[in-house]
Amino acid sequence: MQHRFKSESMRIIFIAILVAIAGEFKVTPFNGELFRIGLGSSTFLLLLLLMRQLPVIKTGIVVAATVLIFRMLSDLVTMDQFDWLVSSRKHCSAMLYYMVFAVGIRLIQQRLEKLHPLVLGICISVIDFVSNEFELLARSFVFHQPFIPSGQWMLIAVIAVIRSYFTIGLYSSITVSQMRIVHAEQQKRMEQMLSIGSGLYGEVFYIKKSMDAIEQITAKSYNLYCQLQSSGGKEFSRPFLEITQQIHEVKKDSQRILAGLMKLSDRETASELTLTEVVQFVVKSNYEYSAMLNKEVRMLEEMLTDYTTSHYIPLLTVLGNLVSNAVESIDRQGLIVIKVFEYRSETVLVVTDTGPGINEHDKDMIFKPGFTTKFNQEGVAATGIGLSHVWDIVSSYGGEIRLESDHKAFETSFIVRLPTVALKKGAS
Repeated sequence: MQHRFKSESMRIIFIAILVAIAGEFKVTPFNGELFRIGLGSSTFLLLLLLMRQLPVIKTGIVVAATVLIFRMLSDLVTMDQFDWLVSSRKHCSAMLYYMVFAVGIRLIQQRLEKLHPLVLGICISVIDFVSNEFELLARSFVFHQPFIPSGQWMLIAVIAVIRSYFTIGLYSSITVSQMRIVHAEQQKRMEQMLSIGSGLYGEVFYIKKSMDAIEQITAKSYNLYCQLQSSGGKEFSRPFLEITQQIHEVKKDSQRILAGLMKLSDRETASELTLTEVVQFVVKSNYEYSAMLNKEVRMLEEMLTDYTTSHYIPLLTVLGNLVSNAVESIDRQGLIVIKVFEYRSETVLVVTDTGPGINEHDKDMIFKPGFTTKFNQEGVAATGIGLSHVWDIVSSYGGEIRLESDHKAFETSFIVRLPTVALKKGAS
């Protein structure tokens, strides 16, 4: 609580000093220095709008007192014969302006966020005009002058409107800039979540496959144990029973891991994305990947269909693998085209690159686990799980994938066909 009070007090003092300084940038619409129009009120309004959590009345009192003291000190420095009483009388009306202005803002404070900018501008123009009138009224009592020079009512009203709308416009610009920053940050986090989700989906998919394999191995090991038992080889059967038990423990551990990963990658609790958003995310992430590899890769999108889907994670995984493989296959510079369209009851995804292509004798092996044609500078092969991964995911949706490679045209295309009904929003 003490820290919060200290922070609030520091902000109020900061506002007060800034308003006092800004008030020195001024014009005098009437003869003499008794009434002037400066940037102080605009600064005060802007800071009140930006720091709405501050107590307005308290802030107004501190600002008013600070302005009075600041102007009296200014007189002390600039005047040859300084009189405290004369200086305080001269500037006390300005103090009244900020206090009245703060009261006016406090009256509409609860509705600031609900008011349309045009309506808010009218309200603040009225508050500014009334505050100026109180300042002029105070000066007329102190210096025994007419309340306001003849014919100057309209000038004060126009200045109030211009000053109010200028400040609101500046505030709106700052607010829009802040919203853009927040949106950019949210977009960045969304992209990070999509990358993590795509990676988790792949891990879950392969753990599920491993679970099936473990189940089969456990059954075969136990069957072998039973056969040895029945054939009289009991001295050999015991180790097989222990192996079966160990495999069963591995299966239970894998099930726990799988359960945790499935909670993180649960598609039913996720939102939906359009096909266009999926493609745009893949393009952006692979632009960054190509830059990391020091390659100049252009990417074109041809979206001939678009709809919302809750199955965007598998699509991201499929397209991400295909496009990243395309980036890796391109030597120094090239082009990747991602085309999406619907044909009959299927959604077709085509990824075409201008890399060197794939040899004819490798086409039958390209989707096999462990197969790769990519080696690093040390001659070490890549893992080769990308395309087999894509094959498995596509197959799980009842779709198919095929390769078209033309060495002469320097084009390689991967064509994925998926049932549209399995992808569209609401499909399970």
